[in-house]
Amino acid sequence: MNGIHDMGGMHGYGPIIVEENELYFHHEWERQAFPLFASLYVGGHFNLDEFRHAIERMTPAHYLETSYYEHWMHAFETLLLEKGVITIDELAGRTKPIPLAPGATVLTKDMVQPVISTGASARVGHDIAPRFQVGDHVRAKNLNPTTHTRLPRYVRNKVGRIESDHGVFITPDSMAHGLGEHPQHVYSVRFTALELWGKPLPDKVYIDMWDDYLEEA
Repeated sequence: MNGIHDMGGMHGYGPIIVEENELYFHHEWERQAFPLFASLYVGGHFNLDEFRHAIERMTPAHYLETSYYEHWMHAFETLLLEKGVITIDELAGRTKPIPLAPGATVLTKDMVQPVISTGASARVGHDIAPRFQVGDHVRAKNLNPTTHTRLPRYVRNKVGRIESDHGVFITPDSMAHGLGEHPQHVYSVRFTALELWGKPLPDKVYIDMWDDYLEEA
């Protein structure tokens, strides 16, 4: 979807502020929010693409006035409410939480490291032939879905060169909406600054792109 989260190439937002020696967490509640992702993910309450899409659905004003981990908390609350895991009264503290159901998955220490170290990787071992090869020139499709996608707006209809093939991954566009894995190859595609911005600069941008996002140039 063409939401406020897809800010690449947008004007009027000023420079990116980089904090010197920035802390991992600015507040104690952020430290507590971080393991919530692993717990809820391992518990099967959502997948990574559902989580991302919940953040994408934030209103522009809400998105811009809140911090990174506030985006996380919004996604947790949105998805758990939508899936009936919690109620609005539980969230507001008006009622006591419902006891954990028998057989529910509980996060243990041995589960944490694989999720954190791989970032909940979507790589799969399917034997699927790639549509493109390293060195091919490809054009990003001009897609404008109202649903989840990892295809940035600023690269659509632009021509780039495939630099590497990362292998086969599940497709975020389908996973975010319960439509299955739809595994396919993901490539690192190089775009020049001239192609993207119309300026003859030496800069190049490398974007990971799924097969479905590309066509022959």
